Amino acid sequence: MQIQESLGSDIIMCLDDVKGYPVEKNTAHEAVLRTTLWARRSRAAKKKVDPALFGIVQGSMFSDLRKMSAEALTSLEFDGYAVGGLSVGEPREIMLEMIEVTVPLLPDGLPRYVMGIGKPRDVVDGVLRGVDLFDCVLPTRNARNGTLFTSQGQLNIKNARYRDDRGPVDPGCSCPLCRSFSRAYLRHLFQEREIYGLRLSTLHNLAFYHQMMEGIRKAVAENSMRSFAGEFLAEMEDSDD
Repeated sequence: MQIQESLGSDIIMCLDDVKGYPVEKNTAHEAVLRTTLWARRSRAAKKKVDPALFGIVQGSMFSDLRKMSAEALTSLEFDGYAVGGLSVGEPREIMLEMIEVTVPLLPDGLPRYVMGIGKPRDVVDGVLRGVDLFDCVLPTRNARNGTLFTSQGQLNIKNARYRDDRGPVDPGCSCPLCRSFSRAYLRHLFQEREIYGLRLSTLHNLAFYHQMMEGIRKAVAENSMRSFAGEFLAEMEDSDD
């Protein structure tokens, strides 16, 4: 807590004990108890008023442990709440189930944050289930590996099919990559291990996510999130590389 306050963090996350998947229930239970203990200590150690302090709900894939963790943390009255311990190897269906179980247990009017989730369809499905915040290295990490997100689904620029493709990565995108360079040129950069290819891909993926989040915010404001999600997810799945 002292380090975070010295750094000038805007949002401080309590320490938590996160387990991978699968895990025995007794081990997950111990992690919930430890996470609650650390949350109390973090709350007591916070000296400055300005930084927001978020508690992190644990419980692995056990609904009763999630409820237990959420009840203990909400009693401590944090500035926001995170759903932790997801995207650690579990099937997607279970991840969404745990979000559905946990989010309604968190206070209305405070930020609800799912940690470590970043695939476009997972972000959209998370928002549909009441999630406000996400974080993930996926947009930049995938860019460095040659995977780009587009309005027609994702593509792997290293694939041979793009060797002579003179079109932009995404015709509907106005990022520096799509405005000025072709798929073939970007593939050439990756083939030659030119770092410029990684930079261009990163700029593109960040632009894609920025545009996606703008669309989500607009849909939420207009109460049209379900129709937005249906169209968005259909496009992602129809043309996935």
